[in-house]
Amino acid sequence: MDKPKIKIILASIREERAGAKVADWLMDIVRQDSQADFELLDLRDYPLPMFSDAVPPSARQGPHPDPTARRWLEKIDDGDGFIVVTPEYNHGYPAALKNAYDYGYKEWNEKAIGFVGYGGAAGGSRSVEQQRLVAAELRMYSVRDQVLIPFIWSAFDDDGHLKNEDNHAKNARLVIDSVVSLAGKLKKSNLNH
Repeated sequence: MDKPKIKIILASIREERAGAKVADWLMDIVRQDSQADFELLDLRDYPLPMFSDAVPPSARQGPHPDPTARRWLEKIDDGDGFIVVTPEYNHGYPAALKNAYDYGYKEWNEKAIGFVGYGGAAGGSRSVEQQRLVAAELRMYSVRDQVLIPFIWSAFDDDGHLKNEDNHAKNARLVIDSVVSLAGKLKKSNLNH
């Protein structure tokens, strides 16, 4: 069986976003990992219009008519699992990410998902918890482990290195291993149907 395809989603589209540093740090970790094929999906590269389709994604027949949405959904459909690098905005997660979730349904089904959160004192924990509810509705399986990076504005040193890296890297390894393992099991299970 092929290695699982894990998509790492960079959820922030803001200018001067801290998420780019977090995603780069995570990509450095997975570049050394041969148990899966990893790909970064930056939501800036998929400027989806606000979701307003008359037909819900679960009832859609055929490809989406919007070319950007079609490209996005093809990438999601291609993935076996996901790790979302997510900020916390006002105790929630970004509107652009919710919009990206809402464009799909069957493309997300029966896949693993994990989270790397960042923000203020809570480290993105409220953003992650809200996304777990959305993931369940999309028939996804979220892994228990997570990375939470508090006080993101001071989490990296002047050279761009993550402070307290050992602890965060240990948690990242748990997330990566859990998502890859679960994605592989789900992929194998889906092939048997």
